[in-house]
Amino acid sequence: MSRFITATDRYIFRLTIVPMIGVFVLAASLLMLEKMLRLFEFVSMEGGPVGVVFEMLLNLIPEYAGLAIPLGLMLGVLFAFRKLALSSELDVMRAVGLSYTRLLRVPYLITFALMALNFAIVGFIQPQARFAYEEMEYELRSGALGASIKVGEFNTIEDRMALRIEGSEDDGRELRGIFARLADDNGQVLAITAREGRFLANREDRNTIILRLVDGTIVHDPVSDTPRVLSFSQHDLPIDLPALQAFRERGEDEREYVLPELLEIGWSPQSSDIERAGSLANLNYRMVEVLMMIMLPLLAVALAIPPKRSTSALGVFLSIVIVVAYHKVNQYGAEVAAIGQLDPFLALWGPFAVLVAMIAWMYYQVAFVPGGQAIGFLEAFYAKIGRAISRIFGRNRLKGVVPESEFGEMEHEIEALDEVLQEARGAA
Repeated sequence: MSRFITATDRYIFRLTIVPMIGVFVLAASLLMLEKMLRLFEFVSMEGGPVGVVFEMLLNLIPEYAGLAIPLGLMLGVLFAFRKLALSSELDVMRAVGLSYTRLLRVPYLITFALMALNFAIVGFIQPQARFAYEEMEYELRSGALGASIKVGEFNTIEDRMALRIEGSEDDGRELRGIFARLADDNGQVLAITAREGRFLANREDRNTIILRLVDGTIVHDPVSDTPRVLSFSQHDLPIDLPALQAFRERGEDEREYVLPELLEIGWSPQSSDIERAGSLANLNYRMVEVLMMIMLPLLAVALAIPPKRSTSALGVFLSIVIVVAYHKVNQYGAEVAAIGQLDPFLALWGPFAVLVAMIAWMYYQVAFVPGGQAIGFLEAFYAKIGRAISRIFGRNRLKGVVPESEFGEMEHEIEALDEVLQEARGAA
């Protein structure tokens, strides 16, 4: 084992694993943060418990992991080789006969492990989590998750009862300033006010709860009789809970099917053309998202090596753009193929072939062409822009924006110009 995994491999593993985990956590957190704010607003509007937000976010983790895992893998490898390149350790490794392909042994072992994990997530875990999220959202809207009575507002129950509560204490167990108005099918109306009360469970009937009122008044207004007023020290008011419809079965969306179910629908002669196109589009989408990861270490190496005497981070920016853009292209291709406007194989595997060819060319330029640069023309263009901006705004204002190497080149040019001017003055 020590011959297969050498000290160099262990060193590259340490350089890769730390930024990879950090990027994965950061990307997943940023993707979930915006959704969390929307969920808090949604749950508060529906009057549901706050704990539901975190349960719904747990079901969103597999959805965001499908993008965060490839992004973390690529940036982990990129930062590792970028550090080796900037510290000149990569030149030493290359000088002793270690090729880029040999140095990628450990990153590819990590890649295969993450590919298996991502395959399990997008193929089996993500569909179940998506359905669980939709079910919780439905139950929250219907009140099955314990939606509370909104304080200070009139709440309608079953279109027969209006309830208003001035305040609550002890997490809603103690209620104050209660007003209730009930109407039956015969037109009789009960208006009830009470100083305080609480909700109690009814063991005999799960579809009914008891509102126990203390120190209040009942005004009974029959249809053809004189209204009556009653005072009470304690009164139990039964409230019928609204009937809850069962949530739909899993499978309304192709994204809720696991991989064996997608294969069964896609190749079944009983399936309609729309069902077959949707299932095949989603199946191919998941496959290309997983297989794309096998090219990420090569892309990371191609973008990690900056030009000599340069610390440009342009490759880091381009790597994120490429991964996110390819993910969005796949999503668009899957949607177009699902409605039958394009063949699923062409819509998903076409961009995959283009990406593979592009990454293979970029890696060849870095690994096998002496002095080759995958994005050399972009680096040169970026350097020209940096020098132009530095001439306009000056060095002091651009520290941290323009690479220090560009300032060095500019200083040499200024010094040479000063020497020429001084010689000209002496001759004069």
